[in-house]
Amino acid sequence: MLMLLLLRVAAIALLAAWAWRRRSLTLWILVGMAAGVEIGHDFPDVANGLRVLAQIFLRLIRTIVAPLLFATLVVGIAGHSNLRQVGRMGVKALIYFEIVTTLALIIGWVAITMSRAGAGITLPATVETTQIEQPGARTWQDIILDVFPENIARAIAEAEMLQIVVFSVLFGVALALLPEQKRRPMLVFAESLAETMFKFTGIVMHLAPIGVGAAIAYTVAQLGLGILVNLFQLLATFYVAVAVFVVLVLLPVALLAKVPIRRFIQAVAEPVSIAFATTSSEAALPRAMEAMERLGVPRQIVAFVMPTGYSFNLDGSTLYLSLTAIFVAQAAGIELTVGQQLVLLLTLMLSSKGVAGVPRGALVILLGTVTAFGLPAEPVFVILGIDAVLDMLRTSVNVLGNCLATVVIARWEGEFHPEEAPAPSLNAEPEARA
Repeated sequence: MLMLLLLRVAAIALLAAWAWRRRSLTLWILVGMAAGVEIGHDFPDVANGLRVLAQIFLRLIRTIVAPLLFATLVVGIAGHSNLRQVGRMGVKALIYFEIVTTLALIIGWVAITMSRAGAGITLPATVETTQIEQPGARTWQDIILDVFPENIARAIAEAEMLQIVVFSVLFGVALALLPEQKRRPMLVFAESLAETMFKFTGIVMHLAPIGVGAAIAYTVAQLGLGILVNLFQLLATFYVAVAVFVVLVLLPVALLAKVPIRRFIQAVAEPVSIAFATTSSEAALPRAMEAMERLGVPRQIVAFVMPTGYSFNLDGSTLYLSLTAIFVAQAAGIELTVGQQLVLLLTLMLSSKGVAGVPRGALVILLGTVTAFGLPAEPVFVILGIDAVLDMLRTSVNVLGNCLATVVIARWEGEFHPEEAPAPSLNAEPEARA
């Protein structure tokens, strides 16, 4: 037994040395997860004492949600006030975005409901798993009324996600209707706040290896190693769901819009690869815009649809959020009614707008939303252990979906002319980029 323990510790030390040389947060999260599994398995008393570190990380994440939502939604709406000028194209784009993201939401929901990857997990007795209040005594008028904020400060304090979203959307619309002279200062503030919260998220995520390690250690100490089986089931469910979404939604859309499939794949190969490697849609944005122009989409359409899609067309993130939110409920042993699940999914769809540019931004939204619905946060920490692998694919799908949306809107406007554009080449020398 001692020899096996020493071998496991040596393997974790080697992984840590590799992470130190690569300077990769993803690798450090894996180190934290591996160390947490080891501590939870062999030193359960120590693991129980480490839970406070996970709770500190949780509190820091929760502080991000409200200002991040407000800033990104305001910038996403008021920053593209040319929706009024382009009118017809803006309406078409928003309709397309909502249809496709709703389909992604449904596919993620159906996939996790069928696989039940979170079922069988028994959370520790110290975890709050109280059943969400049943809506039997509440009328539909009460449910609708709860969507609208009475006091925005109280909505933020009580983590009422839908109320924060509604306030932010209305604020963004009102800001967009102001003259440029009066709109600009507030828009600059919102842009600055959004960038600040992205940086804030980056700082907090540097604590992720410690938070994940402590959470995994505590979870393994309480539940044993069986939790890892559920993680692999969740990972497989997500990848299968993404494949279904691409084949049953994006491919038929491309065929209906008569997109030249081969040339489109060649055009998106590089930006999707960048998104997969960096887990940031923002990092792939410049190359994606350039690729769509080369494919034959006019610059004015690219410049409008692509940034707007980054706020309102997050296919991969939406699918991920619906899937993981239901996973959390399953892990907590809470059977949500269909009505409760629909409200939860609607909240996720609205609150996810605008967070594509920050690595693991969807995880921040997930944590804030499940907490607001009275679900325990511990399963989210379990998800964080494999979130880097999930993030690579969901970010890639975000970029792929926005590239396709750009072509579809151009075709819808009768301005997509691939025959006039040079064919993109996979062998071409890429331009230097930061």
